[in-house]
Order: sequence, then C-alpha cells, then structure tokens
Amino acid sequence: MSTISDTMITERGRGGEFREGGWMRQAGVLDVGCHSALLTVVRWQGAILEPVFSHKVRLRLHKTLDRKGRLGKAGVKSVQRAVAEATTADPHLRLPEVFAFATSVIRDAPNREEVIARVARTTGTLLRVLPGEEEARLAYVAARQWTGCAVGPLLVLDIGGGTVEIASGTGGQPRVVRSLPLGARRITRDCLPGGIASSGWRLAEVRRHLRHCLSMEPGVPRAAPGQRVLACSKTFEQLARFAGAASDEPRRTGRQLTLPQLRAAIRVLADVAPDRRGALPGISRHRAEQSLAGALIAEGLMEACGVASVEICPWSTREGLLLERLGVLDGAYPHDRPAG
Repeated sequence: MSTISDTMITERGRGGEFREGGWMRQAGVLDVGCHSALLTVVRWQGAILEPVFSHKVRLRLHKTLDRKGRLGKAGVKSVQRAVAEATTADPHLRLPEVFAFATSVIRDAPNREEVIARVARTTGTLLRVLPGEEEARLAYVAARQWTGCAVGPLLVLDIGGGTVEIASGTGGQPRVVRSLPLGARRITRDCLPGGIASSGWRLAEVRRHLRHCLSMEPGVPRAAPGQRVLACSKTFEQLARFAGAASDEPRRTGRQLTLPQLRAAIRVLADVAPDRRGALPGISRHRAEQSLAGALIAEGLMEACGVASVEICPWSTREGLLLERLGVLDGAYPHDRPAG
C-alpha cells in the first residue's frame, strides 16, 4: 500500500550549472508529505522560480497510521520506495544537494526516529523534521516574496494535515508565528471519522470545538485594517477553486476565498459522500475525505483572525526553503525575529 510521506533534510548547500557569463544557482527540495513525495529543483531567473526538474510520487500515509499515530510497516516501506524513486527519477540529471524535510505525519509519529533511521539505511537520505513554527516562518517568507512587497503588514494562514500555521509581520521575517494541532487529517480522524458529519448537530459541535481551540490559543494574530491576508496550502487552493466554480465572478475563480463562499462550500461538502467529493470542481480525489474538515478549519481560522476574505498564494513552506537555499532573500529584508 502506498501512503503519505514526510521529509528529509540534508545540510544546507547550493547547486548550479555553468552558463556563459558565470554560474546559475539551483536548489532542490524533497518534500515528503501526507499525500505525496515531491522532488523540486528550481533556479532563480528574472525574479521568478524557474522549474528545472520535478518528480512526484503519490502516497497515502494516513491509511497506515495506527490509533496512536504510529506509521505502520506498509507506510515505512512506501516512504522508502517514494524517496528512492524521487531521488533517482532522472539518472542523467545533475542534482544540487537536496534539502529534504518531513511534515507532521512523520514529525508527530511516536516511531519517528525508527522511520527516519530505516529510510536513511535503505536510501542514503536522512529524513529530518521542521518544527511547526519553522513551517509557519517559511510560509510567510515565501508569501512575502510572492507578493513582491518588501514591507507592509501581512498575515499568512496555512492548513496542513496535522497542524495549521499562522504568521504575521510587516517585514521580511514574521514577528509572530503559531502552529496549532488542528490540521485537516487530524480533525477528520478525531472529529469526523471517514470525513462524514453524521448530523447537523455534529457539524455544529466540530465548529464549536475549533472556535474554542482557536480562542484559547494565546497570541493568535487578528488582521489589522488594510492588512493583506494570504492563504497557502492545497487545502485553501482547492476550497477556493470549488467555491469559485459557483461564483458569479469567474475571473476571480481560485484567486480569492470569502467567508460566505466558504460557508456555502461547507454545506455542499457536508451533504456529499466523501467518495463522491472528488467529482466536485477543484476537489481532488485523494483529499476528498478530509475536504470537509479542511473547510471547517479554514472557516475557524478566518473567524479567529477577523478575516472576511483571503487571497490564495501558491507558494508555501517548500518555496520558502527554495528561496532561502538560493540566497534570494539574503540581505533583502530586515530580519525581525518571530515570537514563538
């Protein structure tokens, strides 16, 4: 059985290829997540991240977790296979040193060290993990660069499988970062087994639970008037495409998500069986089961931060890593230190 994988991290390094006039820097990241292992190699060209090589291996790691969150044998083997396949997908490609990182499905597993050791022995790739606060910081860095603005108030929201990340600041680095155990996979497992809300009462209970958790968390930033709010992650992207497909503003389809759109999407997702949600516009089959939880989390986050609408940003933690490894951000912004 294939499953979702996490990440590996090597020491920081730079790769490049020689072009007339000098070296062009390249950077590579292996992102092993809940639904895929993705190797991405890019170079910085004309103020954009230009793709050089990409290889994705589909995973379903959440299907191999036991009740304590341990990754089972099938899950470990699928991570081993995915890492080996991604790093050898093109034997003729001269890869830069690859920075690999693990997301929450491995990071939070009680047998994390065993998984990391087994993958390292069989593939030669050391899997390390990023704390949730570091994922939040990197998502902010990526979103800031994507906007093209060096300064100005910015709030970034990111929904993962195990956690949600929030970052806020006015410069190149966030002043506030938060990581909360309210990811779409986790809420599906704990509150919506099988991705189903058994009744309207149950749906209301999950909403109350999320609002309570977010209200009890100290330091969750609220959007200031005029502050730009960006939403990262596949969860937000798919919800925006789904909501936008029914919108009267087709030009903005997938680019923005409002609270009224989100609440309408929740009603539809709650009424559609998980195995049929993959046929809905914007909702992918492998994320269909947790799409309802993702929508409820997005609603709770937007309410807690006082946000009526968000702008969808295609860059997140992975792009933040690539930008920092390329040195694009070195010296570009004031390095304000985030509050933990």
